[in-house]
Parts: sequence; structure tokens; C-alpha cells
Amino acid sequence: MPHLHTRALVLFSGGQDSATCLAWALARYAHVETIGFDYGQRHRVELESRQTFLRKLKAQFPPWVPKLGPDHLLDLGLLGQVSDTALTADKAIAFDTSGLPNTFVPGRNLIFFTFAAALAYRRDISVLVGGMCETDYSGYPDCRDDTLKALQVTLGLGLDTRMVIDTPLMRIDKAATWRLARDLGGDALVELIKEDTHTCYVGDHGTRHEWGYGCGVCPACELRGQGYRSFTAAAIPR
Repeated sequence: MPHLHTRALVLFSGGQDSATCLAWALARYAHVETIGFDYGQRHRVELESRQTFLRKLKAQFPPWVPKLGPDHLLDLGLLGQVSDTALTADKAIAFDTSGLPNTFVPGRNLIFFTFAAALAYRRDISVLVGGMCETDYSGYPDCRDDTLKALQVTLGLGLDTRMVIDTPLMRIDKAATWRLARDLGGDALVELIKEDTHTCYVGDHGTRHEWGYGCGVCPACELRGQGYRSFTAAAIPR
């Protein structure tokens, strides 16, 4: 592979975390491509946010444009067909007997990374970047560092080439994610993430909060809102 560890593929959903990871990758790697997945998600507005964010990112951050390669969108509708969750069906968000919220789509990240790795292999890309985090998250087992380390080994063996899974948000909370965005792109990137990403599980992109758009009560909105309030509170001079 001629471009070992200088070319990255970012799993870009259109949400806050993956948008921050995209900026992180653009600051770190020589060539960056993006991949998204249409799996019948209830919050399909995130797919529209992807394109809006990419377009405005190019307009507002010209130095990153030469590094930013093609965007790829894969149809994984089958995942939605085999899932019975609050992310793929019109049902109330609740906690299952397992203790996990019913927004957990079993195997989703495993499938995402496998398809991303297949595409990356074809495009001579050796780094996969994801916004998974186990600091303040909903307890999804496929977001855990151990899961992704094991998957990295499996993908490398299965493709017979060195694959790296980078998760820059794994050990930081949402407040630190906002700080990372500011460090990478200043207030302009923070505002772009607030205005043109979508994280709400319900798919509400019409209700505006200080931290961006969303229903304000689903687990994703609660984490995002709490993180933003901690981020802004820390920035207020004492």
C-alpha cells in the first residue's frame, strides 16, 4: 500500500462527533475521504446534514479543501430490516431489560467498519476514523475501545494488510469534544457544528437550542446539551 497511514476514511454520519473527527483527520492526514450509511434510520435528516456540512466546510476552511477527497454513501437498508430499534422504527425511546437503550442497533458499528474497510482497501486507504466514545455514551458495546481494537486486528487479518482504527474521542467527554472542535477550527467550526450537524435520535431538526438542533430530550440531545453547557461554562472568565 503506497500511502500507508497518510490516507484516512472518516465514518461521517453528519453528527457532532463525526464532524469533529472529520476536522481532526483533516488536520492530521494528507488525504481524507468520507463515508456515510443509509440504513433506514429514523433520523434520516442526518444524511442531508452530511452534504450541507461538507459544502460549508469547504467554503469556510479553504486550506483543508486539497486534502478532502470524495464522499461515499452506502445503502445498508438490510441493517434496518433486521433491526427492531427506536433508531430504525417509529417507537418510543426506552431501556430494554438488558439495561441498554432501545436505540442500540445490534452490530451497527461492526458492519459500518467492515464496509468502510472494504472501500478503504480498494482506495489504498489504511486508516479508518470513527467518533465512538466510552466516556459519556449510552453504553453501546460496539462503541467500546476493546471492541474496536479487536475489530482492527480482525480487519487487518481478513484483508491481509495493516488497517488502523482511529477513535480520537474515545477517552474524552462531550465538553472536551466541543473544545477539540474549537482547537481545530476556532469559533467558526463550533458554529458550523451547531448549525449544520444533526445528532438527535428523533430526527427533530426544527427546534433550535443553544447547542444546535434537536428534540432536547432524547439521550443524544441530553449528552450534547450537557456537554455544551459544560464547555461554555468553562470558557467564562472567573
